[in-house]
Amino acid sequence: MSYQKQPELNGAYYGPSIPAQPRSYNRPGRRGGGGCGCCLFDCLCNCIMSCICTILCTILVIVGLAVLIFWLIVRPHEIKFYASDASLTTFNFTQNDNLNYNLAVNFTIRNPNRHIGVYYDKIEANAIYETQRFSTVEAPVFYQGKKNTTDFGPVVFKGNHLVNLGSEDKADYKKQSDDGVYEIQIKIYLRVRFKLGLYKTGTWKPKIKCDLKVPLEGKSSSSSHVFEKTKCHYDI
Repeated sequence: MSYQKQPELNGAYYGPSIPAQPRSYNRPGRRGGGGCGCCLFDCLCNCIMSCICTILCTILVIVGLAVLIFWLIVRPHEIKFYASDASLTTFNFTQNDNLNYNLAVNFTIRNPNRHIGVYYDKIEANAIYETQRFSTVEAPVFYQGKKNTTDFGPVVFKGNHLVNLGSEDKADYKKQSDDGVYEIQIKIYLRVRFKLGLYKTGTWKPKIKCDLKVPLEGKSSSSSHVFEKTKCHYDI
């Protein structure tokens, strides 16, 4: 038997052939799998997020419409405060920096709302001169009805209190004494509730500031030394 001579290899050895690897099939729901399982999970997440966004947008639209309808029906307006009159009979300092004072102020409150009443559960009035409080008075509480103007007072500040003035404040006091008109600030701290139909709101605590120019009685009979009705503002 004769054998045929194999052709010479070029000296390289390639080793045994690598067997083919069996194919693996990932089943949906198994860890490490892809394909249809991941696609289904992504679609579910997108669907949930879309539903949440739709619900949130719907809630915002409903709340916005409710606020708009409420405003159109109720048309709330700002409560307005005025110092309608003031009387100052004593306002002077002693040698030991005690301020003697006798001040009476009448106030007017205007509620322009057609559907809202106001409970004034606390009214605290503070008299201030040159940024220093020298007297505090608790005024009577009351209920104010719809579209109502209420006058209350006089709120009387009377007594003496230590007030230390700086050099500039003393110069201002001397000038005001010469003119016969004193710049006194009244700050009113309120605790109020609003009534709309049968519903009553929680407590609100607004602060009112009145910058007054009050003439000292008997100082001068000039028309320029007459107290003028003064609008007060909310102290924010």
